Amino acid sequence: MVIDGDILRITLPVFFLIYFGLAFVGKSYLVARRIGKSPVVFPTDESAHSLIGFYFKVLMFLLFLYVLAYALLPEYYSHFLPVLMLENNIIQIIGAILLLLSLIWTIIAQYHMKDSWRIGIDHTEKTELVTTGVFAFSRNPIFLGVVNSLIGLFLLTPNGLTAIFLTVGYVLIQTQIRLEEEYLLKQHGQVYVEYKKRVGRFF
Repeated sequence: MVIDGDILRITLPVFFLIYFGLAFVGKSYLVARRIGKSPVVFPTDESAHSLIGFYFKVLMFLLFLYVLAYALLPEYYSHFLPVLMLENNIIQIIGAILLLLSLIWTIIAQYHMKDSWRIGIDHTEKTELVTTGVFAFSRNPIFLGVVNSLIGLFLLTPNGLTAIFLTVGYVLIQTQIRLEEEYLLKQHGQVYVEYKKRVGRFF
């Protein structure tokens, strides 16, 4: 493989720490300081929104455990059901590029979203509908970045576990997007309808 295994075991967990540190923890802190409350707004009731939030947290926790296990317990990698036919130079390079681009894209999208950014749906206030910047090309650029990061992880370390992360993550994101679309339609009405006509869900 073109990417040395020892280097990959070190850089992969470091990358995801940076990714989630910058794209979620850091951004949440900055927005919270500006708006005076947490932008993380998943409820704790028995709604579908709450359930999606719970599964997102579980997925992120398991993903973090995976990259740690990949780094610290390489002898157990065979138990993750590696897809040997995908373990080649070109696919690994594509995976690494997707991971890097997903981080850059997500940070740019969050910058364009400014203080309207939320993790979950904020029913307590009407946030601005952002349609400029990367939002002129994708209605959900941040989710697009997350999906690409999961694809990148799978291509970089193709196995049964990362395939499950990708599949479950994609289903959760698609479900959350539809919940957010219902909310945005109620909040912004015809303006959002026109925006949907111009711009695709992902691109």
